[in-house]
Amino acid sequence: MWDRGADVEAAARELARAKADEISPRHPGAFVVAADQILECEGVWFEKPSGREGVLNHLERLRGHTHRLVTASCVVTDSQPVWEVVDTAALSMRALSDDFIAAYARDAGPEILESVGAYRIEALGAQLFSRIDGDYFTVLGLPLLPLLEFMREAGVINR
Repeated sequence: MWDRGADVEAAARELARAKADEISPRHPGAFVVAADQILECEGVWFEKPSGREGVLNHLERLRGHTHRLVTASCVVTDSQPVWEVVDTAALSMRALSDDFIAAYARDAGPEILESVGAYRIEALGAQLFSRIDGDYFTVLGLPLLPLLEFMREAGVINR
């Protein structure tokens, strides 16, 4: 976790674009889709947790608060951006007890280490929240519906 003091949306956009820019030269003419996500809570940006202690720390800091998941996605072809979107979801975490957090960290599995918030809402992590405002796919890390619309318009998938 760290306080960046910068524009979260711009940072997420730049991170997604950097991923696409790294891959695009190796695939001439192809659409390269990339995404990145930043969790921000009260001005602090969170990184993926490191080990069980990191999970406990994340959840202790997030409990009882609403945080934002800012997700950016872009499409690049031949190192040129052709599409991008930034979307935000707000997630209100319940005021979890220490016992609940410990049990969750034990039972949720190692996959939560791959999530910036130390949860997966599509699994046991749904129990952490009292409210989620925003697109489900944005929470998962890829604003899929706008991406699919772009792909249809670009003729990559059927309308």
